[in-house]
Amino acid sequence: MDLQTSNPNSLKSRFATRFLRALNQINARKPISSSSSPGEIFQRYRRIKVAADMSMAYSVRSRRTWSRATLWRLRTRSRRRRLASLGRRSSVKTRTTTAASHLAAVVVEKTSHGKENKEDDGGGVGVEAEELRELVPGGESMDLCNLLDETAHYIKCLTTQVQVMRTIANLYSLE
Repeated sequence: MDLQTSNPNSLKSRFATRFLRALNQINARKPISSSSSPGEIFQRYRRIKVAADMSMAYSVRSRRTWSRATLWRLRTRSRRRRLASLGRRSSVKTRTTTAASHLAAVVVEKTSHGKENKEDDGGGVGVEAEELRELVPGGESMDLCNLLDETAHYIKCLTTQVQVMRTIANLYSLE
């Protein structure tokens, strides 16, 4: 896949442009060094993840519920961090968990929750819809038709995001 697509207004082009600009800003802040601590590496990972999510949401613009929800979540998180750095408390309570413990909790919840409900429910749509609502940003407030439409678009955007990021990684590995 080539980053130069035939349509400069395509989702892939808009995302690639925004994401590369964000990566340049991250790199200008502090270039990668061989003596980076695990904490610095994790902070860099978080910045790149936020840049990818924000770039994709801005590329979609406000046409989709999931993009508006993603931008709102990222702005709120950024606001809380700024307030915390100033020594003030945010009015929004935050839950502090490590990424590993959060992932483990989700996996345990999904496996036990899924087994119980699929046996009791007989494979109904309700359980799957609730799981989708948890996965798609802004999905909590959607009806089933909108949820399925947003999910399909979100998957398309995530696929595009992976393709562009894979291409960027391949280009950097050639250097």
